[in-house]
Amino acid sequence: MKDYVCLATFTYPHETLILRSRFTDENVMHYFQNETLVGLIPFSSSAFGGIKLMVHPQDVSKAKEILDSFNDKSSSLRIV
Repeated sequence: MKDYVCLATFTYPHETLILRSRFTDENVMHYFQNETLVGLIPFSSSAFGGIKLMVHPQDVSKAKEILDSFNDKSSSLRIV
């Protein structure tokens, strides 16, 4: 897992739920670093550097497409 690439950082665990579902549906190899730790100690997110979306190098382009689709202003599922 040392070769995985960090594509995004989130503050709260609930921000990762839809992304996890989309990445699983698209078979993108990923994990969220610090997710459990931040879930156990909610106000510690900034101390641990947030929840990092780590993606396998071969899936980076597909993951970026998914992330970009959430930032599209016309999408009903965009991340605010």
